[in-house]
Amino acid sequence: MTAPRITVNGTEAPISPAAPHTTALDFLRERGLTGTKEGCAEGECGACAILVARPGTNEPTDWVAVNACLLPAAALDGQEVVTSEGLATAGASGTPGTLHPVQEEMAVRGGSQCGYCTPGFVCSMAAEYYRPDRCAHPDPAGGADPEHGPNGFDLHALSGNLCRCTGYRPIRDAAFAVGAPADEDPLARRREQSPPVAVATEYVRGGSAFLRRNTLGETLRLLRERPDAVVVAGSTDWGVEVNIRARRADCVIAVDRLPELRELRAGSDSIEIGAALTLTEIERRLDGQVPLLAELFPQFASRLIRNGATLGGNLGTGSPIGDSPPVLLALEASVVLADADGERQVPLAEYFTGYRQSVRRPGELIRAVRVPLPLSPVVAFHKIAKRRFDDISSVAVAFALDVEDGIVRKARIGLGGVAATPIRALTTEEALEGRPWTAETAEAAARVLRAEGTPMNDQRASAAYRSAMLGQSLVKLYAQTTEGVSS
Repeated sequence: MTAPRITVNGTEAPISPAAPHTTALDFLRERGLTGTKEGCAEGECGACAILVARPGTNEPTDWVAVNACLLPAAALDGQEVVTSEGLATAGASGTPGTLHPVQEEMAVRGGSQCGYCTPGFVCSMAAEYYRPDRCAHPDPAGGADPEHGPNGFDLHALSGNLCRCTGYRPIRDAAFAVGAPADEDPLARRREQSPPVAVATEYVRGGSAFLRRNTLGETLRLLRERPDAVVVAGSTDWGVEVNIRARRADCVIAVDRLPELRELRAGSDSIEIGAALTLTEIERRLDGQVPLLAELFPQFASRLIRNGATLGGNLGTGSPIGDSPPVLLALEASVVLADADGERQVPLAEYFTGYRQSVRRPGELIRAVRVPLPLSPVVAFHKIAKRRFDDISSVAVAFALDVEDGIVRKARIGLGGVAATPIRALTTEEALEGRPWTAETAEAAARVLRAEGTPMNDQRASAAYRSAMLGQSLVKLYAQTTEGVSS
């Protein structure tokens, strides 16, 4: 193994002497790249956004925006990074000192006042600027689409970036004004080449280690030797622990580049999703094949977080307020657990055993999530939070119903935020199955749903509010499914 290095704005930089827990944000700032800012240290403001070259969906390579405050610098070993400073020398002309087209639009349209958040906005905007399938998004009704520009720019690309003084209209104007990358744009040309090869990493300093192996088998053997190690993929959860709670680990093992954890296979009886695929990769590769997941993705944190977060990580943390477990419970998904001795499949409904606890044994990894087919046709994901996007759920409810000839033949309901673990609403499912899908049935089942779980009072919501929202969500589902249908 060679000494860990990152290519930053076209120049290789050694990670040493940084400690293994050093974030990419601190690594870059220590090298004078101070356009990358720390605003929140937990992935909510986007001031630290950078671009990373990753395996592409429609091209060999995609430029992906991520939160540098969450990623360990060592996780970028062998990878290519571009900061806001690098964009200024990699614009359409590639001439040093020339503003990138995204930077130019932000400047001329007044998209910056104090400027603290601007470099992060620019990096997120640049990732969308270079998205290969970005195209015009006409509104068939002829009206304005507030979330897509005429240039195809998706404003959700900026959902993880906060601005406190400029106001979002000029930033939106800049986003909707950018054109297509020029033919000579070096970052656009980079998309046509192979992505950086995943490299094995062994970085040890001061008694702490950051390790990455090339294969699943090697990783599982390493986990058997180090069952106390912290396993990371996108570090969207562990990075917060490091920054906010000052947690340190003697050993961190990265699994984000393991090929065996990055497969997506659709068979006749199930869809298998690799545990280390990011949510953005899953969203784009599934392209709506699982409608309930398609409803989840836009409501899961922000694009910056989804570019790093994984299903394996969201399930592995065991959080009762994670957004994916309710959806996967409603889909009757199972997790595939692997260790050095083999694999086993566990229904997700049997996976969680207590607050942030599960049946996963020391030395086991979540290799994949399996969603059985066929899928239920009546689905919905209701996330109740204080903000529309980029917020933690107060309550999350996922529905998957089979309704045939006006009768509920099957009902699966996943709940988050109302118990020590994500749960199935088994009593409500029983109250629905075999009954006509009518307003009376929905109202009766909603009364049952209000009593599911053990909701509590906390800073996000009261127990009474959570119970009320559970019931209201089922009433809303009925209204959504019967809208426009005469009685």
